[in-house]
This record gives sequence, structure tokens and C-alpha cells, in this order.
Amino acid sequence: MNQRSLPDPIPALFPKTPDRDRIGGWLQLELEQSLRRVQAGPVAPNLDMQRFRAELNGFDFNEPQPLEDALRWTIERMEHGIVQMANPRYFGLFNPGANFPSQCADRIAGCFNPQLASSASSPVPVALESHVISKLAHRAGLGSEATGHFATGGSEANYTALLCALTGAHANFSDQGARAFAGPVRFYTSRDCHIAWLKIAHQAGIGRAALCLVDTDGRGRLDPAALRQAIALDRAAGAVPVMVVATAGTTAGGMIDPLHPCADIAKQEGLWFHVDAAWGGAALASNRLRSVLDGIERADSLTIDAHKWFATTMGCAMFITGRGGLLSEAFHASTSFMPSSIPGVDPYLNTVQWSRRFLGLRLFLALAAAGWTGMGAHVERGVEVIERVRQRLIASGWEIANDSPLAVLNAIPPAHLGSARDLVRRVVASGRAWVAPALFEGRDVVRICATHGETGMDDVNALIAALNERS
Repeated sequence: MNQRSLPDPIPALFPKTPDRDRIGGWLQLELEQSLRRVQAGPVAPNLDMQRFRAELNGFDFNEPQPLEDALRWTIERMEHGIVQMANPRYFGLFNPGANFPSQCADRIAGCFNPQLASSASSPVPVALESHVISKLAHRAGLGSEATGHFATGGSEANYTALLCALTGAHANFSDQGARAFAGPVRFYTSRDCHIAWLKIAHQAGIGRAALCLVDTDGRGRLDPAALRQAIALDRAAGAVPVMVVATAGTTAGGMIDPLHPCADIAKQEGLWFHVDAAWGGAALASNRLRSVLDGIERADSLTIDAHKWFATTMGCAMFITGRGGLLSEAFHASTSFMPSSIPGVDPYLNTVQWSRRFLGLRLFLALAAAGWTGMGAHVERGVEVIERVRQRLIASGWEIANDSPLAVLNAIPPAHLGSARDLVRRVVASGRAWVAPALFEGRDVVRICATHGETGMDDVNALIAALNERS
């Protein structure tokens, strides 16, 4: 038997404890200083990308370099090379300034690096994520039997909903796919939905034409009468409807589709009812705002993104359903190498993914630290920020196009400031704040969203000044 000792671990990849402590402490200080600079600096990227690409080409990896040098270079380039969601003057899309507990969760998950496919190899992480899902399901009113899982994003969670709807719609779908149906499959959502549904339809193998974009009611919400008509026309043409999707917090306008009417139609037609609450679902944390989601308890499934209004780090979504048996049917598999294979428990048997990072710790630690009261106050604070912006803009002669109860504002500038899209370009180019152009009910608007939990009145004032500055 060969008794020779093994080579030492590669120190650059597995440094000894004193070096880990030294680099870890240094990195924490560097990141804190960088965050302060980011929060005081421009929101938009201001990096010379031609120069950056030249620097990047210098990393040919033929020779190693000190880790601290690579870390310092990366932090400096990140400070100038992205839209800064960590800046409280980012009033952009639904991407948040990440809360501190979820940042801590990333460090813990990265250190232990559990593989969340099997409950046998990761019993604590699997149980912890299941616990968080059950608490969200309870807040949504889905009942004690509801289940679900964490996902990388809303698109994955929504894809899961479509697969469950298809699996539930025909007993042979799991084996035969779309060929099991007597005609082309159709599912329905508002024309103001997140258009990732087109990609999801393609991915599921039913084709992009399967998505029916239903007209809105003139206020950015799905029109139930138009939904009924669309389903009737499709059935008459030989198509097979399978799912109705209501959006709770549309991307452009923050509008909530009429949940009860959508649920009524889905029930009458025998269709799966899914609520895409990727952003607006965070209102469940607030006792004051929960009523705007009345009807969500009737959903067969929900999508909620913790990395939006719950303000965790990116890549932390949830799929929740009261019909857990369909998850096991949709994703069942059998293999000898997995340490456990328990339907309804082991994530690899109930999700799109197999190998997966420990995502749920981010929301667990945030809720553990703040409780529902603190998380609800965070959500309510975003609504208050947008209300302050609304009041200031109206006083400056702006028109407000949407009436969302959530933290999104669609504003139309007075004529002397030019078009909404030109104004957005000027504001973003200035670096003083970040807003987005959007189309709401056929009109160009400036889309303003409260995304950062530390945005203050100084930041609101800076935004208003940038918006009202003539070209």
C-alpha cells in the first residue's frame, strides 16, 4: 500500500486560517468603504468599458497573482461598472438595495456550501426553507397543507406554475408532452404581464403562440370580460385552455389584476389559477397593505421574489402551491446515487433544478431579524416614499398616470420638460438618480419605484430636482 503523504492543498485556493482571517477582515473593511462611496456617488455606470476590456484581457490566468490584488481590482470596477442598486437614489426596476441579514446569509451559505437536492445530505437547509415557505403560505391564506420551494427567480417559479398546470390538465402530459392535448394549448395573462411568459411558453414546449395577452381595463389591470371572451374564442377554435395568470404588481405600473374575478373565471372554466406576485407579494408582510391582495388565497399557486421588495440579495424567488402532489408528479425522477428520494421532501423531486444553492437562508435571516412587523414596516415605508414623490411631482405640474396602491409611480412630465423618454435619458446620464422609461396604457411615462430601504428625503429631493431640471 502506498503510504506516501499527499501533496499539500493549493494555498491560493485553500489558504491557512491566519491568511483567511487576514483577507476576510480586510475584505469586510474594503466593502464597507466601497458601499459608502457608492451611496454618495453616481447611480449609473461611469466606467470606460474599452479600457476595462483591455484590463480584462490581461487576466490570461497563465500566472497567479495575490488574491487581495484581484479582490481590490474587482471592487473598484464594480463601484463604477454597474447601475448601483445600493445607492438610495436608485428609483429604478424592482431590484433592491439588499438588506444586511441576507448579505450575511450569502457568506454563511458560501462557507458551508450545502447542496440542496437531498434532505439526507442537507437536512437542516431543506427543513429551514420548507419552514419559510409554510410561513409565507400562511400569510397568503393558502392553508396548512401548502408547500413549495425556493427558485433562482420569478421566471423559474412561473415556469413551475405552467408545468403544474399542464400536468394537472392532462394525465398523459408528463409522458407525452404537448402531444397529449387534443388541440393547441393556451394560457392567459394581462398584456401588461412580465413578458418572460413568452420565454416560459417556449421553454415548456407549447410554443409562444400558447400565450394569450388579454386586454386591460384602461387602468393597467386585466379585464375579466376580455378574459372570458378570449377563453370562449379559443375553445370554439379547438384550443385547450389550461391556466389563468393574474399579476399582483405589474412591472410597468405596479397594478394588481382583479384577483377574485380571475379566480372565478378560472374555477368556472376548470383552469389552474396562478398569481404572479413576484414583486407585489411582499405586501403580505404588512397588515395594513394585505387587503390589496384580497383573493390571492384562492390561487392554485403563487410566485413571490424575495429579491425584490423583501430586499434579499439576488436570486431568491419562491413558488408556493396548495396542490403539492402535482409538484411531485411534474418533477418525479428515480436514480440510485441520491442519498434520499422522498417525494414532497427532497427538492430534486419537486423542482426544476437538481443542484441548488441554499437560497432560503436569505429570507429566513431577514425575517428572523425584523419579524413580520419590521418587514411590513419596510414595505409600507416604500409606499410612503412614493407618496412623497407623487405629492412633489403633482405640485410641479406633473400628471400621474397610474393609481397603484404599491410603491410604483408612472408620471408624465409637463410639456416644458420634454418627452418622458428624453427626460429619463437626461436624468440617468446625470448620475444624480436612476429612473426608467415605461409604457402605461399606451402613454410614455417616467417609471419611479421605491426600491431601497434607506432612501431618505434628501434622496427624494435629489430625484425631484433632477426630474424638474430643463435640458
